Amino acid sequence: MANELIQHKLAILPDQPGCYLMKDRQNTVIYVGKAKVLKNRVRSYFTGSHDTKTQRLVNEIEDFEYIVTSSDKEALILELNLIKKYDPKYNIMLKDDKSYPYLKITGERHPKLITTRQVKKDKGKYFGPYPNAYAAAETKKLLDRLYPLRKCHTMPDRVCLYYHLGQCLAPCVKPVEKETYKELIDGITKFLNGGFREVKHQLVEKMSQASENLEFERAKEYRDQISMIETVMEKQKMAMNDFTNRDVFAYAVDKGWMCVQVFFVRQGKLIERDVSLFPLYRDPEEEFLTYLGQFYEKANHVKPSEILLPEADDPDMLKEWLGVRVLVPQRGKKKDLVALAKKNADIAIKEKFQLLERQEERTIGACADLGEAMNIETPLRIEAFDNSHIQGADAVSAMITFIDGKPSKKDYRKYKTRNASKPDDYAAMREVIRRRYSRVLKDGLPLPDLIVIDGGKGQMESAREILEDELGLSIPIAGLAKDAKHQTSQLLYGSPAEIVPLKRTSEAFYLLQRIQDEVHRFVITFHRQLRGKNSIQSALDGLEGVGPKRKQQLLKHFGSVKKIKEASVEEIKQAGMPKALALTIEQYFAEDILPSES
Repeated sequence: MANELIQHKLAILPDQPGCYLMKDRQNTVIYVGKAKVLKNRVRSYFTGSHDTKTQRLVNEIEDFEYIVTSSDKEALILELNLIKKYDPKYNIMLKDDKSYPYLKITGERHPKLITTRQVKKDKGKYFGPYPNAYAAAETKKLLDRLYPLRKCHTMPDRVCLYYHLGQCLAPCVKPVEKETYKELIDGITKFLNGGFREVKHQLVEKMSQASENLEFERAKEYRDQISMIETVMEKQKMAMNDFTNRDVFAYAVDKGWMCVQVFFVRQGKLIERDVSLFPLYRDPEEEFLTYLGQFYEKANHVKPSEILLPEADDPDMLKEWLGVRVLVPQRGKKKDLVALAKKNADIAIKEKFQLLERQEERTIGACADLGEAMNIETPLRIEAFDNSHIQGADAVSAMITFIDGKPSKKDYRKYKTRNASKPDDYAAMREVIRRRYSRVLKDGLPLPDLIVIDGGKGQMESAREILEDELGLSIPIAGLAKDAKHQTSQLLYGSPAEIVPLKRTSEAFYLLQRIQDEVHRFVITFHRQLRGKNSIQSALDGLEGVGPKRKQQLLKHFGSVKKIKEASVEEIKQAGMPKALALTIEQYFAEDILPSES
């Protein structure tokens, strides 16, 4: 049921195109969408029934904003910008984790042909993408033998082996006209756009002529080039006969999820595909348009000459927006390509749905079960704390964050205990809770839905004193007790704390286990790092003439105290120490004052 503020806003929504921003109780933007008619689209979230996943989004919405635009195209562009700005957790956010290799002719005075995965807005010409690095490398090797562009990164002062092999024009020592380079670049472009058959025919004629002239070495070179063309350029089955570079899109929808398949067709061949699978919170057509916009905003993708889509209300608008020809084929091979992409999308979503359903059950589903068991709102943001020390020495604490049931490592924090008496775990917990949530309040950071303390009733009470009595915050606090085998045993909650019954086979219990194991791992790793650093530095403490700067200088030069101990006076001098001090250091360790270190 929408709250009073949302109900009031719903009543005055305009019937115009625009974007809407859904916000949670922390006033954080959690979803951005666009609509041809804002009134209809936004109201649909708060009326009727939804699947479990969409209902979870709706349950988090505490407020929304909207921005009216003058057209659907403007709304689409604005939506993409808002998603980039806010990175809402319920929106798809295509990452640049899928990079394909390209061939590039650099835009230098003396250009060269290279392979790259970074497509930049520069003067270079890009060809691809290629299905893998091997295919790109083999094509480059072939082109290097046919078109003699320079190979060196920096211009040498004499000719290299490539010149003697006929694979470089030697611009390092000979003048090369711009027109010559233009002919080579045009030749490569034509070759990669289907002209390789013509080049092959010319090589066959040259091979025959060389054989007639008894130039057998040259004929063998032509034969090898012909063989490489056949191997590299002709081994794949043709998808089209017109050699147009095109991307073919199709999508499938099932049980609130969308799968988008993209086929890359280059020089008439289907060389690679891209698969994306993500949750769906609105009309598939709208989500697909957003996906399309994000896909071509990625820096590692070159737009083709043509894009084929399964459907589009306004192909001309998309053509203007994307800057390439956009078609919705109705018959023929292009229609068959779209149908093939759709078939693959149907198969992929069916194969992966069970796995995705299981993953969601382990993450957000586990959060919902935990909230129900504790009788609190679903704890989508959980922050957990643990302490570590050895007999009070090197006391440290750490905090980890789980968002939607998954670790958010960018939100992890480490703390050196400063004010608490070192052996006092309760005082250490009070200090760290105070430091953490004072900073949260000061910087306006999001508050957690649940705080988990790796400990029992005493630790929970220490945290509660600071949160409620000192900072005035009301955040649920849970404790995790361990059994004799140091494994997660019981969940404690309430004041006074009581055991919350959880089945050991439940996803909520497994989530708590993961949280407890992760915070323990994180704090122990931090403690070992600190202890190791302190033990190394302490070996040099008390050494007259070696202050903090010289101590750091020695450790940086030798890498360890063990190597300093083994160093001669001359070697210590090379680390920047005066001769007299180098002799003192050498004698200091020779007397074996300190135990040796590994």
